[in-house]
Amino acid sequence: MTVLESGAALSPRAVSLAVSRLGAYVALTLVLLPFQLAGMLACPPLARAVPLLHHRVGARILGLDIRTEGRREDHGATLYVANHVSYYDIVVLGALLPGRFVAKREVSGWPGFAQLAWLTRTVYIDRRTRGARSEIDHLRTVLARGDRLIVFPEGTSSDGVRVLPFKSTLFASVAGANVCVQPVSVRYTRLGDCPISHVDRPLCAWYGDMDLMPHLWRSLMQDRIGVTIRFHPAIAADRVADRKELARLARAPIASDLGARAPDLTPDRVVLVWQGGRVSGDRRHTMPAQPADRTTIGER
Repeated sequence: MTVLESGAALSPRAVSLAVSRLGAYVALTLVLLPFQLAGMLACPPLARAVPLLHHRVGARILGLDIRTEGRREDHGATLYVANHVSYYDIVVLGALLPGRFVAKREVSGWPGFAQLAWLTRTVYIDRRTRGARSEIDHLRTVLARGDRLIVFPEGTSSDGVRVLPFKSTLFASVAGANVCVQPVSVRYTRLGDCPISHVDRPLCAWYGDMDLMPHLWRSLMQDRIGVTIRFHPAIAADRVADRKELARLARAPIASDLGARAPDLTPDRVVLVWQGGRVSGDRRHTMPAQPADRTTIGER
């Protein structure tokens, strides 16, 4: 097992960039908040347009360079299904897709994120089994009203190299229904002008036991983060009655896309000590290594 260390001294420019981005993002949210309130009370088209504007401008503020591949499904009721890598996924997909996110109910108690989720009309679900039936009915009602939904069926975020198993419960709301299910791949590809390496991946991917605020702070100091979104062919849910089969069909193109573009991974594991990304103690996150990574790399 090899220890890889990544981290650099914080430059005044990087700190200034993070502060300005955070301030501009908060200001954007406060400016748009009254318009979203008005839209939710009296003008549904405005309520749908404001989150899209918020995410598009927010992506530019945060330095997210978004590129797309494939064609987005934009006719009728649609369930967009994506792999989950980071909290940035919300901004990136929200800037491209006119839909409402589906999130676990715990998010409603997260300071800051709960307010942003409310602003973007997030639909909360209870992941406990006893509430599954009512949650499925709720999602069906939302889709029947003409809203499109964006879901992360993995249930948690990953390092972005592979796709975790999809939870099939969410697919019960659309299996056999007149709804399109479109798989969407999310890949973080570049930091500035350089391709993301294994060592740098935790600067944009948030997973495992990483602490949120130190991770966010470090990410805000990056020059630019390149993200590629690939839209795969949509699946007609009315032709697939079984939710597990629908989950499998939705996951397959995403897993194939990420697997085809991932480096040649080995079964070996390394331990990455991400300096500057922890509050205290040794926060260690495992990730696959390439053969070339199997020597100790010092601080950058």
